[in-house]
Amino acid sequence: MPLNPDMNARLGSSYLGYSYSGNTRDLDYQLKLKANTYEALLDWYPSKDSSFRLTTGLAYNGNKIDVMAQPNAAGVYNINGTAYSSASVGQVNGKVSFNKVAPYLGIGWGRSSEKEKGWSFSTDIGLLFQGSAKTSLSNTGCAATATVCAQFANDLARENEQLRHEVSRFKAYPVLRVGLSYRF
Repeated sequence: MPLNPDMNARLGSSYLGYSYSGNTRDLDYQLKLKANTYEALLDWYPSKDSSFRLTTGLAYNGNKIDVMAQPNAAGVYNINGTAYSSASVGQVNGKVSFNKVAPYLGIGWGRSSEKEKGWSFSTDIGLLFQGSAKTSLSNTGCAATATVCAQFANDLARENEQLRHEVSRFKAYPVLRVGLSYRF
């Protein structure tokens, strides 16, 4: 929506689902990324005759990663130097989440005009600053002795710190957006 000759406001949403494998020093993981955002953006055009723009805004950030630890081929989790049978300590699952409100900065090309009707094309590239990751790992179904289950829980807490360190590089989430619009 044009606000004045050199400024537009936009609302948008995006979704991406992606599964992949990853690991820390001790465990292998199956990871499911769910990137889901809703943005309120403000575009500024430095030149009236150009479609180049600078963009800033805020996003509701629903990005998260579902985590499922994978035992090795022998059915064992090796955590903190100790081997645990997955059959006795159960399944290890977790989540990685980020700040729910995140600022956005980017550049793009494309211009909305109040007078021009028809199709238009736009592109954006930028960064969503989603902050430090919050991680949680837990296990379900521990059938071992209480002592082994307690030791496994302690080692899993240390593994959670390693996982947090591994995902700490995701503070800024890259955004590439391509748009097609029609103005009546």
